[in-house]
Amino acid sequence: MIGKKNILKKANGSTNWSLTILLMALAIFTIFGPLYMTLMIALKDPSQMDNILKWPTTFNWSNFSEAWKLTNYPEKFKNTLIITSINLVFTILTNSLAAYAITRKRSTSKFFNALYYYFISAMFIPFNVIMLPLVKQASMFNLDNLAGITFLYIIFGLPMNTFLYTGFIKKIPVAMDEAAEMDGASPFQVFYYVIFPMLKPVHATVAILSFMWTWNDFLMPLIFLSKPEQQTLQLSQYIFQGQFSTQYNLAFASYLLVILPVLLIYIFFQKWIIAGVTDGAVK
Repeated sequence: MIGKKNILKKANGSTNWSLTILLMALAIFTIFGPLYMTLMIALKDPSQMDNILKWPTTFNWSNFSEAWKLTNYPEKFKNTLIITSINLVFTILTNSLAAYAITRKRSTSKFFNALYYYFISAMFIPFNVIMLPLVKQASMFNLDNLAGITFLYIIFGLPMNTFLYTGFIKKIPVAMDEAAEMDGASPFQVFYYVIFPMLKPVHATVAILSFMWTWNDFLMPLIFLSKPEQQTLQLSQYIFQGQFSTQYNLAFASYLLVILPVLLIYIFFQKWIIAGVTDGAVK
């Protein structure tokens, strides 16, 4: 922040308005440029595609209704929402519990210490390396469906979430656990009534990361969900890509329909999202 102030200040301490305006223009173009281009293409018909940046002569709003019908938006939205919601709930409940047990037992148990490094090491394995054997195993155990892919999302999030939760939990004094146990609480009661509420900042961070990953993921639904009625919103974009042509107007209208729920969630919950990320970063 100090460095930025120095850059935007002249030698006499006055504001360098030329540089400030240039940086603001670049920031606005970077943020709103792609969104403007997407909206312009989505509102045009194919005859107006000679200049994608030009304001449309007529607004073709029917692109959105056509994209809605072709992608079967309500069904794809329901599938995506089910996967994302269940993943968030079970990820927070189970991953925080696993991280709590590992954090409290690492210093006295070689097993939990090895388990911690086992989970963390999984963060460094690219998904493409395990993709082929995973597909075979998922088919063998009947996990190539909505329930199965939700379970896989919870498992794949465990390494990163364990890293986040353990870093937070180890700063909570063990005396909190001991005081609850002296009052007669079992280990599970200590966690869910004492520790779990204290993890709200990291819960928010994990929830945001899990939501963005699950909602926007294309690769896992592509390789696990072969049935059309189980596909997610991201997979539905495939129908606009043909062998010899692409329906850009309908495709971009569909893109806006896909990102609309994410934008609405961010607009209504931005205060809690920013607070969660900030608290998780400084704890």
